[in-house]
Amino acid sequence: MGHEPVAGQVFSHRYLQHNPGFLQIATPNSLVGPWVDSDLHPSNHRLVMRTQQLVDLSGLAPRLAEIAPRPVTDDEILAYHSPDYLDRITALDAAGGGEAGDGALMGPGSLAIARLSAGGVIAAVDAVMAGPTRRVFANVRPPGHHAMRDRGMGYCILGNVAIAAHHARRVHGLSRVLVLDWDVHHGNGTQDAFIDDPGVLFVSVHQDDHYPAGWGAAGDVGVGEGTGYTVNLPLPAGSGNATYRAAFDRVVTPIVASYAPELIIVSAGQDASIRDSNGRMYLTVDSFRWMTQAVIDLADATAGGRLVVAQEGGYSESYGPYCTFAVIATLAGETGLIEDPIAARGFDRNTTSTQVNAAAEAALGAIVAAQRDYWPVLRG
Repeated sequence: MGHEPVAGQVFSHRYLQHNPGFLQIATPNSLVGPWVDSDLHPSNHRLVMRTQQLVDLSGLAPRLAEIAPRPVTDDEILAYHSPDYLDRITALDAAGGGEAGDGALMGPGSLAIARLSAGGVIAAVDAVMAGPTRRVFANVRPPGHHAMRDRGMGYCILGNVAIAAHHARRVHGLSRVLVLDWDVHHGNGTQDAFIDDPGVLFVSVHQDDHYPAGWGAAGDVGVGEGTGYTVNLPLPAGSGNATYRAAFDRVVTPIVASYAPELIIVSAGQDASIRDSNGRMYLTVDSFRWMTQAVIDLADATAGGRLVVAQEGGYSESYGPYCTFAVIATLAGETGLIEDPIAARGFDRNTTSTQVNAAAEAALGAIVAAQRDYWPVLRG
């Protein structure tokens, strides 16, 4: 294309080696189902692999600076996770794998890949802080935003983004970091990491009370000195493009602009897509494109352009890679390289794409009511 890269990407083929096994559904006769060809685990390698294939096949790769990941150290892990948890997953790894927590499965060698995943997000932070690359996508796995201090959870072994945010503050001396989580599931681990800390503003846009149950209510606004620095936007199932745009326009953008972060990290799960089996939020490629542009604009306005986007969930093997590719292409300043297969067939023309329904309006009103005492910008 003849241009200097304007964005970077972290990727390693080793990420594809993390193997959580097969989808497990309890039946009277089997844990994996009665059929011969068992389904792969939802958090398998295909989303990350197919996204990388789109990057290569589209011709986008020359617009991306290659940023090598490195394994996260014990000290960096312990900035968030407990010593007992590190000892436990180390022992599990030595035994060939096991369950690090609710739904967080480790196969042979998974800990090394999890270390490389968390270290990949740290490498992205270091890259945007050093420049000249100011936007980096970390195409990593396993994901991290559900991992709690003392246990894994929801496919997540290490808290990738939480660890990277701690690194940004400890190593680069930042005092205001934004973590924006648009995964369809609530980022409970990241919220837990900074629930009492005003130095990290945590904003989560997610399907209401989906997973984990009981997390991410609009009234969960932080505790102690961190009160007001947790912003939850639980949206009703069936919300789509129009509701997400309203959520950004009415809540996310004004709060983030008011906070003026020095660095933005996005937990980017594309499982709010219209084709995803693990959510019911009906977003199309276009939403992931404009959400990415929205955070680019915020980063340019407040953070010197410093923006890290880290892969989290996404379980539609046929459509999710297009959504993630749209994120990466937008970071690189490119549009139109690959057509959205949903829009090409007219499947994006539905009411959730064009209208904010009554349930969504009520949810947005409750979110504003929960936050207006802490963010005067919402009182107008």
